[in-house]
Amino acid sequence: MKTAFSTPTIGQQIKAELVNQGISITDFARSINCSRPNVHDIMKRSSIDCELLMRISRVLHVNFFKRMSDQIDLEMAA
Repeated sequence: MKTAFSTPTIGQQIKAELVNQGISITDFARSINCSRPNVHDIMKRSSIDCELLMRISRVLHVNFFKRMSDQIDLEMAA
């Protein structure tokens, strides 16, 4: 869901992290125990299962949950 803040979707955020960290789709798929087509699907999503996001956060060393929480705080303060 797009907000007034135009926050990137969770899939866009994950894709950006892969690019920033120089991690290939193949290596990432292997790390999270998913197929390459599934990773491409994840990068198109605007929502994601919590368990999957936890695995992704651990592999990328990025707390996507905190990012979402921080965004909610910003929206509520506006």
